[in-house]
Amino acid sequence: MKSLITFALGAAAGAAARHFLDASRRNQLRDQAMSKARSGAGQAASAATHAAAKAKGAAATAAPRGTKIEDVDDVTLARKVETEIFRDADAPKGDVSIDVQAGVVYLRGTVADAAWIDRLADGAKRVDGVKGVKNLLHQPGTPAPAAEPRGAVSDRT
Repeated sequence: MKSLITFALGAAAGAAARHFLDASRRNQLRDQAMSKARSGAGQAASAATHAAAKAKGAAATAAPRGTKIEDVDDVTLARKVETEIFRDADAPKGDVSIDVQAGVVYLRGTVADAAWIDRLADGAKRVDGVKGVKNLLHQPGTPAPAAEPRGAVSDRT
């Protein structure tokens, strides 16, 4: 009976050794471990990207809005004024000319509605970086307001 138990234990030990020492089994275990590692790395990278995006969003919402833009060139300022005052679909876009010199906005042209003349000038004043507005808009049939010569603004600054 002793030899039968020894034989059974030896057979069990051999089967276990073959199971764990088998090359295909080792390869399968290695592949599974690598797959888990890659999956974990991908999840960690995704979580890090998500956390970075949330932090960036929180920083953007915490940043002060409406800060003044000091050093913009006149062409950029003119485009910003156009964008602001012509936002309304009813705005008289084709009737108004915008010129910026040394941060001062000149509005020129003929506008049929007197309310639009004031509205366009007020809109131009609200744009960041505008130092002043010269409203030379007028209604058809009325004379245009007198303007300074073109070089006068840059001579003063």
